[in-house]
Amino acid sequence: MDDSDSTIVITGLGIVSPIGIGQEACWESVLAGRSGIRRISLFDPSGLPIQIAGQLPDFDPKPFLYNRKALKVMARDTQLGVAAAKLAWEDARLQAGAVDPERIGVVLGADRICNPVTDSEAAYRNCMVDGRFDFSRWGTAGLEASYPLSFLRVLPNMIACHISIAHDARGPNNTIHQGEVSSLLALEEAVRVLRRGWADVVLAGGASSQMDPYDWVRHCRLGGLSARQDNPAAACRPFDAHRDGQVKGEGAAVFVLERASHALARQARIFGRILATASATEPYRPGQLPEGIALRRVIHQALQQADLVPSQLGHINAHGLSTPEDDRLEAQVLHQMAPEVPVTAPKSFFGNLGAAAGAVELAISLLGLAQGLIPPTLNYQTPDPACPVRVVHGSPWESKGPVLALNWNRSGQAAALIVASA
Repeated sequence: MDDSDSTIVITGLGIVSPIGIGQEACWESVLAGRSGIRRISLFDPSGLPIQIAGQLPDFDPKPFLYNRKALKVMARDTQLGVAAAKLAWEDARLQAGAVDPERIGVVLGADRICNPVTDSEAAYRNCMVDGRFDFSRWGTAGLEASYPLSFLRVLPNMIACHISIAHDARGPNNTIHQGEVSSLLALEEAVRVLRRGWADVVLAGGASSQMDPYDWVRHCRLGGLSARQDNPAAACRPFDAHRDGQVKGEGAAVFVLERASHALARQARIFGRILATASATEPYRPGQLPEGIALRRVIHQALQQADLVPSQLGHINAHGLSTPEDDRLEAQVLHQMAPEVPVTAPKSFFGNLGAAAGAVELAISLLGLAQGLIPPTLNYQTPDPACPVRVVHGSPWESKGPVLALNWNRSGQAAALIVASA
């Protein structure tokens, strides 16, 4: 296999995020330092302790649908993913019939998907007896009133399924369901699919909406969220000394990946080259942070695979969750592994987007890479001695070097990806 067959390139990028829909809108928000974190309007959050999120306030899925009837079986997560995939497909200038449908794959990161509360209301009411919920009625009276297509909405693989239908993608189809690490893992799997020769084009990324009232009550109960309700735009502040918790959100980003030989043959514009992917895990310890073993390993593996030393990196796109403990651990690992490399944390603009996090964050770095710039981190005002990293803030910094993207979670999983400009 020659270099053009083993090198995987990005030829399309679609992004749907709280700071904008499409590349131009998102990059304008980055340059303007405009946050996408705002008071929740998708449902009434009054009475809940946390009322802010990285929310898309005016998202309309209809212009992105292949068939408007499909909206009946699409959860919001799926709508976001289908929209991002359509934008990526158009950006890659892939015409209908240009690629054998049997050679088009889809790999998406996805979270647990909730049905709208309105779908369940009638079923719950049918199970109420004297003002109390009677679970024994759920399989009879409750089921009778349930929305018949509910199950087709909530399967995590439905995002990838709808994308494959929209683009007649009949090749490998997979869904990665591993929290915030999902979309970087999806990109890693897409690279493997292409290198194995199982597809010529793969749509890969992640989509998630954590804005369902059911989930929101759970988020509030679990804790760890920022209490800065009076100033949503300042709530998410990765690595800042005054950070107090993460912010949840929603969004999607999808990339078109191809082997370099395939992209060159169709004279595609190349966004970037994937130099390395890596994933690892360490033992899960309930109620405790990981030790950083997996995070160190994926950084080492990615640099080794890309044949780079840390000083050759342009910047690191950090997980940057904005919680005191998580940021401290990540910053100390980065200081140990790549002490002088500039670090940016895109979550500061829109919060933690769950399974979509890595894809949307990488998209922001790639938009900057195309301009020779590192996107800044919002709300970084007071350095934390416990977080000894060079945080890009204030305005973009100049750099054309490769970006190392990182995601990890408290279950002990970590993923890394290195992308260089074309």
